[in-house]
Parts: sequence; C-alpha cells; structure tokens
Amino acid sequence: MDLKGKIAVVTGGTRDIGKAISLKLAKEGAKVVVNYYNNEANAKKTLDEIRAISGEAIIVKGDMTQKADVDHLVSEAIKAFGGTIDILVNNAGGLVARKSIAEMDEAFFNKVIALNLNSTFLVSQAILPHMKSGASIINIASQAGRDGGGGGSLAYATSKGAVMTFTRGLAKEVGPKNIRVNALCPGMIATTFHDTFTTGDVRKKVAGATPLRREGTAEEIANTVACLASDETTFITGANIDINGGLAFS
Repeated sequence: MDLKGKIAVVTGGTRDIGKAISLKLAKEGAKVVVNYYNNEANAKKTLDEIRAISGEAIIVKGDMTQKADVDHLVSEAIKAFGGTIDILVNNAGGLVARKSIAEMDEAFFNKVIALNLNSTFLVSQAILPHMKSGASIINIASQAGRDGGGGGSLAYATSKGAVMTFTRGLAKEVGPKNIRVNALCPGMIATTFHDTFTTGDVRKKVAGATPLRREGTAEEIANTVACLASDETTFITGANIDINGGLAFS
C-alpha cells in the first residue's frame, strides 16, 4: 500500500497493536502522529524504530478520554505536518480489569466506556474538521463487541459493541464527504493485553478451536489497517471486519 504524502494519527500507538500500526503506516510512507498515554520510554522506542526505517513521526502524550488532551494532540499534528489529516486510527482503549456485573461499580463501568467509546468519539470529532475527501478513519473494536466477550468482560464488550455501532453511524454521516469509516474486530491476538488478562490455558483452548490453529499477530492487524487507510479500498465503509482466524463469523 502506498501511503506517501498522507498524514496519520494513531492513538495508543506505542504498544502491541498500536505500535505495529504506527510502524506499518510509517513503512508505507505516511507521516505518523503517535499518541501515548504515559509510558514515555515505549513512546521514544517506537519513534526510534520508525526513524530506523526512514519513517517520519512525532510522539504526543495525552489521555484520549480528556478533550483538552485530544485538542492538544490535534494541534501538535497540525503544527508538525500541516492542516490536513488523512488517516485516523482510534486504537486507544483497554479492558482495565475482568469484573462481573456484581463486582463492578458505576465508576468502573463508566471508566471502561470512556476509555474505549468516549475516546473514539472525542478524537474523531476533533480530527474530522481537518479531513478532506478521501480520508479514512479506522476504529479498533473487538470480537467481544460481537459475542459479549469472555468472563468478566461485560463492560469492555459493551464498549466495543458501541464502537462498532458508532462506526456504522459515522460512516453514514461523513460518507457524502467521501470520508470512509471502518472498524476491525480482532479475536485472540498475541499481545501483552492477553498476557495480562487471559490465562495460558484459555489461550491454548481458543487457538485450538480456531480453524487456523493459532493466535493472530499485531502485524496482521496493522496490515489490514494500512489497506483500509490506502486508496485500494475506496468503496469500503461502515464495515466491521473480523480478524480472528475463522473462530467466529459475523
């Protein structure tokens, strides 16, 4: 995919899937604005890796659930690379913790919703005025948004299901401007997310039940993001694309 001359913003872009996306977009020629939450060491390492492949990028710290931080991210992107943003990848998010409905309080539920859904809304709203015809927004949802997720992921699955609906609705709204909006719904991907929140036994069981008999990789997600960001997929919008090795079908 040729992304030369395009400006991309990637939220949560310095770890796991987000890092793979930042590197892939840079490799394909995009200038990348890489957002991170609080791990400056990871952010600087990502920036060094992009520069090592002759890519161009900046890193911007910020909490994407906070409008002031979102506005700062957009301001830094415009200052660094000009007035137009061509690609937005809403990757910031997370599960936080596995809790049943009986174990969670309202503050926890709202935190997960804000992390996954509100961040997607805030960043999309802030960046859309800087997008022109041909731009592409890619949201990172989850298979959990389709099937309710594993044990203790009620809040997470709810938020990702909402991201999927947000994707469809926004695609209809901005389609007449020739701006595309799609989402990816990853299944079991080999990342620190599952190192933290999923037991080894469960991961082996899921991999064994997957037709391709393995977990996916962050790079496979990044490859699909780059394709959706490119001019090779200009008639795809409003899609929630499964990437799960055939474990589940929409």
